[in-house]
Amino acid sequence: MLPSPAMNMKTALITGITGQDGSYLTELLLSKGYTVYGVIRRSSSFNTGRIDHIYQDPHDPTPKMRLVYGDLNDASSLNKIIRTIAPDEIYNLGAQSHVRVSFDVPEYTGEVTALGTVRLLEAIRETGVKTKFYQASSSEMFGNAQSPQNEETMFQPCSPYAAAKLYAHWMTVNYRQGYGLFACNGILFNHESPRRGETFVSRKITKAVARIKHGLQDKLYLGNLDAKRDWGYAGDYVEAIWMMLQQPEPDDFVIATGETHSVREFLDEAFGYVKLDWKQFVKIDPRYYRPNEVDLLLGDASKARKKMGWQPKVSFQGLVRMMVDADLKAESPHATASSASERS
Repeated sequence: MLPSPAMNMKTALITGITGQDGSYLTELLLSKGYTVYGVIRRSSSFNTGRIDHIYQDPHDPTPKMRLVYGDLNDASSLNKIIRTIAPDEIYNLGAQSHVRVSFDVPEYTGEVTALGTVRLLEAIRETGVKTKFYQASSSEMFGNAQSPQNEETMFQPCSPYAAAKLYAHWMTVNYRQGYGLFACNGILFNHESPRRGETFVSRKITKAVARIKHGLQDKLYLGNLDAKRDWGYAGDYVEAIWMMLQQPEPDDFVIATGETHSVREFLDEAFGYVKLDWKQFVKIDPRYYRPNEVDLLLGDASKARKKMGWQPKVSFQGLVRMMVDADLKAESPHATASSASERS
């Protein structure tokens, strides 16, 4: 049996706690006095790098962050966790979240990203735990729908990932309407940070910029440079996630900056920041093209602004430079030598 948190303290359960959003959300919730439980899968390798700085020894009599083993593919583990912890809030951030990879593993993407959400919703319904549920929906669900896209825009998913997210989105709506669950969908547009996974185009670019600047790399291979995205800062977006579950009634919200920039513009900003010309280093590799391309995503977050008072704080330029600065520091010869010394 897991220890019970203090009676006057809110408890949150996060799937995907080791990811970008999970780490920022954990920091936010801890700053607000929450006890946070994170669901992690058992693995022979460590994948907790994004939360190591906030990890607490489980032998601490009152740890504020605790990790529990579970899996979105395993309904019994989710039921047990929810029944035991009885969290005040559940944030479902776990998923197979890479759009291009979803074309290679569509069945697995559906199993985790779509049905994983249903397993959580069913666990809430079956246990009867009174909790508030957040589902991480995605702007990819809009596909090539006319922009700007808001909560009323028709969805047109163009990838297995987007289709899986759309299934999870509508099941969340169904459980809200059918069973009275406090369940919200956050339709987040692209959000990045220095903690973004290195296979995502934004981080792939900023990491390459740093390595090229330090003489560690000479080429960067990308796909569609004309794709336009509404890029925001993950730290800003997790505030909106939390705010959704603090509203008097459950609802769905688009979270976006209202600006769109192409991959070319991202390259201009990132390479230009370190006085390099990206055209000398970037090569196109057709394997990075998607079978179905989404040309433009541009969000309209006016509902979130009006109902919750949320708005982004970090600009596109500020975001790109933040990421480049972090990667420059991480890839510097001094940092690399220090890491090697620590491992030896």
